[in-house]
Amino acid sequence: MLLATPATLGDAIAAYRKRQSTPSESAEALLAYVNDKNPELRAYLHVHDDAVMQAAREADLAYARENARPLEGALIAVKDNLLVSGSVTSAGSNMLARYVAPFTATAVERLTDAGAIVIGKTNLDEFAMGSSTENSAFDATRNPADPTKVPGGSSGGSAAAVAANMCHAALGSDTGGSIRQPAALCGCVGFKPSYGAVSRYGLVAMASSLDVIGPFAANVNDVRTVFDAMRGSDPRDATSWDLTSRKRLGNGGSLRGVRVGVPREYFLPGLDNAVEVTVQEGLARLRALGAELVDISLPHAEYGLATYYVIMPAEASTNLSRYDGIRYGTAETGAPTLAERYVRSREHFGAEVQRRILIGTYVLSAGYYDAYYRQAQKTRALITRDFTEAWRGVDLIVSPTSPTLAWPVGEKVDDPLSMYLSDIFTVTANLAGIPAISVPCGEVDGLPVGMQLFAPRGEDQFLLDAAESFERSF
Repeated sequence: MLLATPATLGDAIAAYRKRQSTPSESAEALLAYVNDKNPELRAYLHVHDDAVMQAAREADLAYARENARPLEGALIAVKDNLLVSGSVTSAGSNMLARYVAPFTATAVERLTDAGAIVIGKTNLDEFAMGSSTENSAFDATRNPADPTKVPGGSSGGSAAAVAANMCHAALGSDTGGSIRQPAALCGCVGFKPSYGAVSRYGLVAMASSLDVIGPFAANVNDVRTVFDAMRGSDPRDATSWDLTSRKRLGNGGSLRGVRVGVPREYFLPGLDNAVEVTVQEGLARLRALGAELVDISLPHAEYGLATYYVIMPAEASTNLSRYDGIRYGTAETGAPTLAERYVRSREHFGAEVQRRILIGTYVLSAGYYDAYYRQAQKTRALITRDFTEAWRGVDLIVSPTSPTLAWPVGEKVDDPLSMYLSDIFTVTANLAGIPAISVPCGEVDGLPVGMQLFAPRGEDQFLLDAAESFERSF
């Protein structure tokens, strides 16, 4: 089997600059590897072979002329709910199976402007609704660590592509943990920036107040490189902004003087024992790096999952109402009446999407809005306040990323509640709009375990500093 080398973004760029390899050589080897490996893992829905090679040859010329851009020749995978002009953007759904994007998402455009090449579009749970990448309308993605296991979701295709060395880095979207959870289960780094730090323009919306675009990579430095290239305000996204971290980690990566909160609500019964032991070993590493571990409480964290699964479906039902087969989506033209045309067109939604639309419509309906949606928004404010209170005494917060190891394909597809519980440690960061990152902290029986770090909103660079310091301890 051909090997995809160099495997990491930093290694690839360094090799190009030192003339040890060229982008076209790397692209040719990587495409051969992807086309060999993808039938097993199904990480990619579309691979842009010809376009990749053409762009790689242009990158060769840029290096030869010594006018290469920062990411010249880097091969980036993109989750298939981010628009890339001229490419099918399906969002993992039959509803958009034939939709060709007329423009490119800002986050992707900024990477390509820096010289990156989009190698292809990765698989996902339909409209990013799921925690295992089994809800895709096209196929289930497999975990590179063990192909009988799920990769997590909804960005499981991007996580699997990075973990299997099928790209130099990848983009995903995170609404309730959809970058961090698959990163943990696949054994790579996944970063959810502060809400608004990366423009959402060109992202197929699920829940607009929760959605965030972020990177996957093999290491924290590569994640930072991708994040720095795409972050910043965008006039096409009114929620975007230019963040400026007030804190940075000095002392050669030491965590001395950094106070790290350990919330007791995230280490309770229900957490897999093997995962807890591995994360506790990660906490010991933080302590050895000089961090002070502080027992804290996030008293409303226990309501995070329930709050998320009211707000997210409510926003999703509103966002997906446009897919009626007339304005957007696959149309059924043979229906005898307009009402029947709507019904037949919306049958292109999968079961999980239909479930969440129905939940969202219900909680927004007259007579239930106050009981569910308004109460969820009040609880969201309390969860955000818990983090604000915590930041007065600690600089970072740490927790497991996932309560379990990767589970067998098919095990939870008929048990939505069990699937939803896999997001229990990740949803609060989205509700509060704060940055969070999952970094590998060990393995159990060959399956990766991720540890999650949170920081105050806007302190994304400080969070990346701390995560990199932890990573170097291995």
